[in-house]
Amino acid sequence: MDLELLQERARIIRSVRCFFDDRCYLETDTPLLSPDLIPESCLEVFETQRIFPSGGASGQTRNAQTCYLIPSPEIWMKKLIARHRVSLYQICKSFRNGESVGRIHSPEFTMLEYYTMDADYKDSLCITEEFFEALLPHSAAGRAGTYPERLSPFLRITMEEAFKKWAGFNLFEAVEEGALAGEARRLGLEIGPGLGDAEIYDLIFIHAVEPCLPRDRPVALIDYPAFVPCLARKSADGKTVERWELYVRGIELANCFSEETDPQEVRRFFTSEAAAKERAALVPHRVDHDYWNIFLPQEVQGRTMLFPRCSGVALGLDRLIMVLTGRSSIESVLPFPMNGGF
Repeated sequence: MDLELLQERARIIRSVRCFFDDRCYLETDTPLLSPDLIPESCLEVFETQRIFPSGGASGQTRNAQTCYLIPSPEIWMKKLIARHRVSLYQICKSFRNGESVGRIHSPEFTMLEYYTMDADYKDSLCITEEFFEALLPHSAAGRAGTYPERLSPFLRITMEEAFKKWAGFNLFEAVEEGALAGEARRLGLEIGPGLGDAEIYDLIFIHAVEPCLPRDRPVALIDYPAFVPCLARKSADGKTVERWELYVRGIELANCFSEETDPQEVRRFFTSEAAAKERAALVPHRVDHDYWNIFLPQEVQGRTMLFPRCSGVALGLDRLIMVLTGRSSIESVLPFPMNGGF
């Protein structure tokens, strides 16, 4: 990375901090190394060992604790929310094993994560639009007036509308009728044995929907199907969850939930995803099965309080910098990309 681009990256990151500082979000600094993680069956993690000094004779076996590099700071930020009930943000390194190294992926990347109190996913979408509007003038393209696309308002499309428009069928009707695999085959996709609705949905989305998303303005895909496991609150209709993902130039930039605060729902998610991890993960990891307790009523300054209503956004900051600087690969905006940079 040349000096000019390195300076541009620094300017954008300063502008990110200014946006959230000006709105009284508390910047946090949580551990990158954790003894346990939220189980997400779609992610692989990095495992390492924390070695304790033996304190004994030379050659004595040392005690060790298995730890993991975080795929996101979520688990720690939610613990702070449970304790202090304030809006938070964090810019940190995150790590995902098994990722390709290339145009939009890196096993080590920079994450921006922010949680807004007394907000739902629609509030977070409006905040993210404001964030984009505030950030563009601080980029080189924005200062020069040469950014070629509109960054706001976002185009909002429900996942049901997206499947009708680009995959040619009603997603929820197909699931109810057991016809999802048939629709996938109609689209020319091979469906292996043992795939459930969530996996088939993902295949169709990746191959038939995602490539067709408009590229002339950011697209927020909202109201994800409830049969895809995540820690988002269920919508009133029962068939969707309060979740969106943001695409810019066809690239996924951010993922947002109205956070699930029901302790039993969190417990069920952990149990189900932990079992899936145990069956299929290349790098199984420890899960804190008591984590759901932070969502139980807590004593805070002599008062009994519930986990607050809130919404969180996880945004790939390297990808955003790539977009704002007009680059075609995140490798070009990483000071030390893994391909040839180490």
